Amino acid sequence: MKKLLPPIILASFGLMLLSCSQKEAVLPAEPEGGALCLRLDFPPQTRTVVSEDQLRASALVNIYYADFSGLVRSYVYSEAPERIYLPEGEYRLDIIAGEAAKQNPVTATWELKSYKGSSPFSIRTGENSSVSVEAGINNAVSKIHFDSSVAAVFNTGYSFTIGTSENSKLVYDASRSDAEGYFIISGLDEPAFSWTFNGTLKRSGAAFSKSGEIPGLEPGKCYAVNVKFTETDGDASIVVKVDDSLEIVQDVIVFEAASTGLAPSSPYEIWAAHATVHADVDESEYPDPSKVRIGYRAVGGAWASMPATRESEGVYSARITGLVPSTTYEYKLIIDGTDIGESKTLTTDAAPAVPNGSFENTSKSASGNYYEFYNPSASDPASRTAWWGSGNGSTGNSGSADFGGFIICRPDTDVKADGNQSACLQSCWALVKFAAGNLFSGYFGGLVGTKGGKVYFGRPFTGRPTALKVSLKYSAGKVNRIDSYPSDDPVTTSDYDRARVLVCIGTWDYRKYGGTAECPILINTTDHSTFVDFPNDKSTIAYGEVVLRSDAGNSHNKWVSYTIPLDYKDLNAYPTHILVSCASSMLGDYFTGCDESKLWVDKVELVYE
Repeated sequence: MKKLLPPIILASFGLMLLSCSQKEAVLPAEPEGGALCLRLDFPPQTRTVVSEDQLRASALVNIYYADFSGLVRSYVYSEAPERIYLPEGEYRLDIIAGEAAKQNPVTATWELKSYKGSSPFSIRTGENSSVSVEAGINNAVSKIHFDSSVAAVFNTGYSFTIGTSENSKLVYDASRSDAEGYFIISGLDEPAFSWTFNGTLKRSGAAFSKSGEIPGLEPGKCYAVNVKFTETDGDASIVVKVDDSLEIVQDVIVFEAASTGLAPSSPYEIWAAHATVHADVDESEYPDPSKVRIGYRAVGGAWASMPATRESEGVYSARITGLVPSTTYEYKLIIDGTDIGESKTLTTDAAPAVPNGSFENTSKSASGNYYEFYNPSASDPASRTAWWGSGNGSTGNSGSADFGGFIICRPDTDVKADGNQSACLQSCWALVKFAAGNLFSGYFGGLVGTKGGKVYFGRPFTGRPTALKVSLKYSAGKVNRIDSYPSDDPVTTSDYDRARVLVCIGTWDYRKYGGTAECPILINTTDHSTFVDFPNDKSTIAYGEVVLRSDAGNSHNKWVSYTIPLDYKDLNAYPTHILVSCASSMLGDYFTGCDESKLWVDKVELVYE
């Protein structure tokens, strides 16, 4: 069978191990056996940017029992003894050299190769024996070729990105066509290349992006990818050819070129209650944009349709709204009243709710002396475990309720907007420190002496809401307790106190933010460096807040329903956690506010539109 590339697996080096008779060394303490003498040589076909001396010096030499029962010896070649004494028996020698032998190897590189080889050998008392290990290239090798049709169809700047992970990838452009890239894949469970082609079409100026995967990577194989744009039947294709010495494996990945029909949507464009779908239209055949529509229905239901929006030449989209979460929909392209091509389906995201959002379920199950907003006996399973926390404290952690008996968050059956009760947040002076009434998704981690506390924020969450809706009532006076405040928000005793409700979703890693896998963000109110600037935080996907400003007339001293839009900074990410935080004194973290402020919270709902 025809070969595509030089046989890279033959670029290797040999390791000669000579077995020396134990008679040559007087070592009575050693068991009967022999001594291995190491000599590392390279065949003439080896080509590398690293010198042979460097390869030899850094090579890893591992000796195992032949039955894989354990490692016997391990050396860096330059530090190995001249003779390695071993008992009589059966062994296996492994050699690793090049980039993979380094402590912190570069896993994707244009030049730095890795080598590996293995061979069995025997040690017999009084006998000389030898073993040769041929260590071939151990990388998965990429070789991308851009056919001339790519430059003819796309503007300059097109690229082909290929890699095994976000941190292990190479970017090919026209200048690197036919270059070889070397990837270390040892240690990966199911090594695969992910690839993305990006370009801008000359004819329409539209962005063109396609992605795919080459699974089942094997060390020593070169994956030669021919990137070719074909106009035949409106298809563009990439042919991936794998050169494993004499064997050629072909896989065809089809690019759908701009032709009349539905085009794929990104998973991130499918939300709980809306979805953006796309279509390509040959405007030489269908020149009137006003006649391009998208039909849609829940599978098995009645069809509806809406106009499609022309984004550029031949490129159309439609934002379908009013969808039902966790529902499969069918949609189709309609031009001038006629269905064009095949329909597609999509399934909307789930729409998880805030547990116990009207605060109807309470108990003293954990605290014993104050109510928490959950009840192990609740009919709603989501309300049987704690989701809401407050500065009152939590199981095993002292809070304001234990420090002087100050209850800063409680159910209120007299003032409510929904159901039988609301949550009342009361700011107060707690003996030696100002404490803001608060309620949040997470739990209180305990007091830090008499100076503050530790708060664990966030709860697991994977939905993408568009807003938070909440009913609020606020009663406050002028600030009469000032400890500190942010540099950009100075406060005096002439200012009225403010309440705040914030909501954000994100991908906060507890190892970075100091919390737990359940509640990833740890805030220590005595250490301002732990405070998170959510609107500018890189792990925050979306953020929203409402601030209630009190005044002499107490204009907020009545129930008002607020809808807090979530401002998405990243539309191509799914969250792992949600944070909802309510405070009767906005600067409570700085121990500043009015010790008579009260904020009532009720009917907390996530909105999906």
